[in-house]
Amino acid sequence: MQSSHQDPGFTVRLADPAGGTSQGKSFRERRRNRHGRGLRGELMLPTLPGYRTRSDRFDDFVLDSAQRLHDIWGKPLDGVRFAVEEIPPGLEQLVADGTQAPMGAYSPATAEEGPVITLYRRVVEHACSSRDELQDLVHDVVVERTAEMLGVPPESLDPVYRRRY
Repeated sequence: MQSSHQDPGFTVRLADPAGGTSQGKSFRERRRNRHGRGLRGELMLPTLPGYRTRSDRFDDFVLDSAQRLHDIWGKPLDGVRFAVEEIPPGLEQLVADGTQAPMGAYSPATAEEGPVITLYRRVVEHACSSRDELQDLVHDVVVERTAEMLGVPPESLDPVYRRRY
Protein backbone atom coordinates (compact mmCIF):
# COMPACT_ATOMS: atom_id res chain seq x y z
CA MET A 1 0.00 0.00 0.00
CA GLN A 2 1.41 3.36 -0.94
CA SER A 3 1.03 6.48 1.16
CA SER A 4 -0.03 9.80 -0.31
CA HIS A 5 2.98 11.39 1.43
CA GLN A 6 5.72 9.58 -0.40
CA ASP A 7 9.24 10.32 -1.45
CA PRO A 8 9.05 11.56 -5.06
CA GLY A 9 12.25 9.64 -5.89
CA PHE A 10 10.63 6.30 -5.06
CA THR A 11 10.03 4.13 -8.09
CA VAL A 12 9.14 0.50 -8.69
CA ARG A 13 10.46 -1.45 -11.64
CA LEU A 14 8.50 -4.47 -12.71
CA ALA A 15 10.12 -7.45 -14.31
CA ASP A 16 9.76 -7.71 -18.05
CA PRO A 17 6.77 -9.99 -18.72
CA ALA A 18 8.27 -10.95 -22.07
CA GLY A 19 11.28 -12.36 -20.23
CA GLY A 20 9.04 -15.06 -18.83
CA THR A 21 9.88 -17.53 -16.11
CA SER A 22 11.34 -20.96 -16.10
CA GLN A 23 7.88 -22.27 -17.01
CA GLY A 24 7.48 -19.81 -19.87
CA LYS A 25 4.38 -18.12 -18.43
CA SER A 26 4.06 -14.62 -17.07
CA PHE A 27 2.81 -13.97 -13.56
CA ARG A 28 -0.68 -13.05 -14.81
CA GLU A 29 -0.89 -16.29 -16.78
CA ARG A 30 0.22 -18.35 -13.78
CA ARG A 31 -2.35 -16.83 -11.38
CA ARG A 32 -5.03 -19.23 -10.45
CA ASN A 33 -8.27 -19.08 -12.40
CA ARG A 34 -10.42 -21.41 -10.38
CA HIS A 35 -13.61 -22.58 -12.09
CA GLY A 36 -13.23 -20.09 -14.94
CA ARG A 37 -14.27 -17.08 -12.86
CA GLY A 38 -11.46 -14.86 -14.03
CA LEU A 39 -8.25 -13.64 -12.51
CA ARG A 40 -8.25 -12.56 -8.91
CA GLY A 41 -7.61 -8.92 -8.17
CA GLU A 42 -7.83 -6.34 -5.44
CA LEU A 43 -10.93 -6.43 -3.26
CA MET A 44 -10.85 -2.73 -2.45
CA LEU A 45 -9.94 -0.12 -5.03
CA PRO A 46 -7.48 2.61 -3.99
CA THR A 47 -10.08 5.30 -4.71
CA LEU A 48 -12.48 3.96 -2.06
CA PRO A 49 -12.29 5.16 1.56
CA GLY A 50 -11.91 1.64 2.96
CA TYR A 51 -8.61 1.16 1.13
CA ARG A 52 -6.69 3.24 3.68
CA THR A 53 -6.08 1.84 7.14
CA ARG A 54 -6.88 3.60 10.40
CA SER A 55 -3.17 4.05 10.92
CA ASP A 56 -2.82 5.79 7.54
CA ARG A 57 -5.70 8.13 8.32
CA PHE A 58 -4.24 8.92 11.75
CA ASP A 59 -0.88 9.75 10.15
CA ASP A 60 -2.68 12.07 7.73
CA PHE A 61 -4.41 13.85 10.64
CA VAL A 62 -1.05 14.42 12.32
CA LEU A 63 0.52 15.70 9.10
CA ASP A 64 -2.43 18.02 8.43
CA SER A 65 -2.25 19.48 11.94
CA ALA A 66 1.52 19.91 11.74
CA GLN A 67 1.19 21.60 8.36
CA ARG A 68 -1.51 23.92 9.69
CA LEU A 69 0.71 25.00 12.58
CA HIS A 70 3.68 25.42 10.25
CA ASP A 71 1.56 27.64 7.98
CA ILE A 72 0.64 29.80 10.97
CA TRP A 73 4.01 29.94 12.76
CA GLY A 74 6.54 29.16 10.02
CA LYS A 75 10.22 29.42 11.02
CA PRO A 76 9.99 28.33 14.71
CA LEU A 77 8.69 24.94 13.56
CA ASP A 78 11.39 24.26 10.96
CA GLY A 79 13.24 21.06 11.80
CA VAL A 80 10.54 19.71 14.14
CA ARG A 81 9.73 16.05 13.52
CA PHE A 82 6.26 14.69 14.18
CA ALA A 83 6.10 10.98 14.96
CA VAL A 84 3.36 8.47 15.65
CA GLU A 85 3.80 5.46 17.91
CA GLU A 86 1.21 2.85 18.78
CA ILE A 87 1.43 3.10 22.58
CA PRO A 88 3.54 5.08 25.06
CA PRO A 89 6.55 3.36 26.62
CA GLY A 90 5.76 1.80 29.99
CA LEU A 91 2.01 1.66 29.34
CA GLU A 92 1.62 -1.50 31.42
CA GLN A 93 3.09 0.22 34.47
CA LEU A 94 0.91 3.30 33.95
CA VAL A 95 -2.21 1.12 33.83
CA ALA A 96 -1.11 -0.83 36.91
CA ASP A 97 -0.59 2.46 38.81
CA GLY A 98 -3.97 3.79 37.67
CA THR A 99 -2.31 6.73 35.91
CA GLN A 100 -3.83 8.12 32.72
CA ALA A 101 -1.71 7.32 29.67
CA PRO A 102 -0.26 10.33 27.83
CA MET A 103 -1.62 11.10 24.39
CA GLY A 104 1.62 12.63 23.21
CA ALA A 105 5.13 13.55 24.20
CA TYR A 106 7.70 16.21 23.38
CA SER A 107 11.41 15.39 23.20
CA PRO A 108 13.79 18.38 23.08
CA ALA A 109 16.45 18.68 20.41
CA THR A 110 19.70 16.79 20.86
CA ALA A 111 23.07 17.16 19.17
CA GLU A 112 22.09 14.53 16.58
CA GLU A 113 18.49 15.51 15.77
CA GLY A 114 15.92 18.25 16.19
CA PRO A 115 12.93 18.24 18.52
CA VAL A 116 10.41 15.43 18.20
CA ILE A 117 6.69 15.56 18.95
CA THR A 118 5.22 12.07 19.31
CA LEU A 119 1.54 11.11 19.35
CA TYR A 120 0.39 7.77 20.72
CA ARG A 121 -2.20 6.49 18.28
CA ARG A 122 -3.99 3.87 20.39
CA VAL A 123 -4.40 6.20 23.38
CA VAL A 124 -5.81 9.02 21.24
CA GLU A 125 -8.13 6.68 19.31
CA HIS A 126 -9.40 5.16 22.55
CA ALA A 127 -10.47 8.61 23.78
CA CYS A 128 -12.64 9.28 20.70
CA SER A 129 -15.97 7.95 19.52
CA SER A 130 -16.06 9.36 15.97
CA ARG A 131 -13.74 10.24 13.13
CA ASP A 132 -14.43 13.99 13.45
CA GLU A 133 -13.72 13.85 17.16
CA LEU A 134 -10.49 11.97 16.42
CA GLN A 135 -9.32 14.62 13.97
CA ASP A 136 -10.05 17.38 16.50
CA LEU A 137 -8.29 15.55 19.32
CA VAL A 138 -5.23 14.82 17.18
CA HIS A 139 -5.02 18.52 16.35
CA ASP A 140 -5.35 19.45 20.03
CA VAL A 141 -2.56 17.08 21.07
CA VAL A 142 -0.29 18.42 18.30
CA VAL A 143 -1.05 22.00 19.40
CA GLU A 144 -0.41 21.22 23.08
CA ARG A 145 2.92 19.49 22.47
CA THR A 146 4.03 22.23 20.07
CA ALA A 147 3.05 24.87 22.64
CA GLU A 148 5.07 22.97 25.25
CA MET A 149 8.05 23.03 22.89
CA LEU A 150 7.72 26.78 22.17
CA GLY A 151 6.91 27.68 25.78
CA VAL A 152 3.63 29.44 24.96
CA PRO A 153 0.03 28.70 26.00
CA PRO A 154 -1.80 26.45 23.52
CA GLU A 155 -4.60 29.03 23.11
CA SER A 156 -2.11 31.53 21.67
CA LEU A 157 -0.62 28.98 19.28
CA ASP A 158 -3.77 28.20 17.29
CA PRO A 159 -6.98 30.24 17.29
CA VAL A 160 -9.27 27.16 16.98
CA TYR A 161 -7.66 25.26 19.85
CA ARG A 162 -9.79 24.33 22.83
CA ARG A 163 -9.02 21.73 25.44
CA ARG A 164 -11.28 18.73 24.78
CA TYR A 165 -10.05 16.17 27.25
